Amino acid sequence: MVSSILRCVDCQTEYAFEKNLYTCPTCGGLLDVVHDLAAWKGRAEELRHLFNERMRSWKAVDRSGVWRYRELIAPGIDEKLIVTRGEGNTTLYDATDALSLYVGVNRLQLKHEGENPTGSFKDRGMSPGVTRARQMGATAVICASTGNTSASMASFASLAGLRALILFPEGKVAVGKVAQSIAYGAVSVQVRGDFDAALELVREASDKLPIYMLNSINPFRLEGQKTIIIEMMHQRNWQVPDWIVVPGGNLGNSAAFGKALLEMQEIGLIDRLPRVAVIQAEGAAPFAKAFEHEFDHFEPVRAETVATAIRIGNPASYKKAIRTVVKTHGWATSVSDQDIMDAKAQVDFAGIGCEPASAASVAGTKKLVEQGVIKPAEEVVCVLTGHVLKDPQVVIDYHGQNMPNVDAKFPNRMHTIYGTLDELVEFLPGNAAVRL
Repeated sequence: MVSSILRCVDCQTEYAFEKNLYTCPTCGGLLDVVHDLAAWKGRAEELRHLFNERMRSWKAVDRSGVWRYRELIAPGIDEKLIVTRGEGNTTLYDATDALSLYVGVNRLQLKHEGENPTGSFKDRGMSPGVTRARQMGATAVICASTGNTSASMASFASLAGLRALILFPEGKVAVGKVAQSIAYGAVSVQVRGDFDAALELVREASDKLPIYMLNSINPFRLEGQKTIIIEMMHQRNWQVPDWIVVPGGNLGNSAAFGKALLEMQEIGLIDRLPRVAVIQAEGAAPFAKAFEHEFDHFEPVRAETVATAIRIGNPASYKKAIRTVVKTHGWATSVSDQDIMDAKAQVDFAGIGCEPASAASVAGTKKLVEQGVIKPAEEVVCVLTGHVLKDPQVVIDYHGQNMPNVDAKFPNRMHTIYGTLDELVEFLPGNAAVRL
């Protein structure tokens, strides 16, 4: 059986895997789940065959796009403890010619995590997170959320028979996401402050109360989020792209991606590392600002952006995300709300669709191409993190040209008629009324 430990990313102190820890008791640093993967070195082809065989299985843990890769996520896990909704299995789209032209690269793919059961990538991390809660004997779980984490935790907690308590920043969450949490039965509480204030209260509660925390500070969440990359490489027949581009909010994905890539390279599943680019919204870009100074200084910000899922000013996984960018010779930058919404319109027009935060990866790729960081001939995979219906009001406002500080460059206006055939004819393809 492969053994695992918990290790602090700062002071390198190691702790027993069985300990119920979120951060390092010695220095307060973030923890990694570290698996002894030595047994799989030189056996990459065996692992590939195992993963392929599970694709043919109807067993619930094999059908999961997380637990299919359990040797890299939770070696030796008791399968009876696993909480799964068949998460993962998300599509890797080839971009349309129009979208590739808009972005400026010849070879563009989109990995759409909005196709998870609750509509965001959070399900990948929540499945092992709630499984760990069950493993530790928890009866209740807690998180702070800008919406997607709460929807996911509420669903998986209900499935596992656990009580869920969610803290939202008041007035800063899309209604569709709040509705999901309420629908799944979670106790939902608004905090008069931003996300960072809500998270601080959650951390205090998890230290002092008998409740299990499931924000991305929890290292087991990131183990599940690693499978975005593992599954992506599996879908690409283990061929590595030049760039992987991801939105950056709390930086859990950015951290998980680097960990996954380094572990896959260690085993031999991939022969090189892609470069990872982290894209933040201009109004919530502390990581991108730190990158400009080679991470020698970090300053939290008061976050404000239309992309609510990444409206985070003091990202919890900051140090782990640095590791990803440094080890992959990656990049970080920020894009405006205008850039995000225009890129979202292009992704939506391609028939794929995404929530605003997702479009940051596409807007960021376009910006980096224009700056010469990404070359047009390089192969790029953009990660879309959430479903288009996570924030439907933003869609209506953009296309109705009713968004403050955003001038819709690609509006698709709603039309009204009295209901005659003569009027309707005007909307047939080629007529002026339907031209954007």
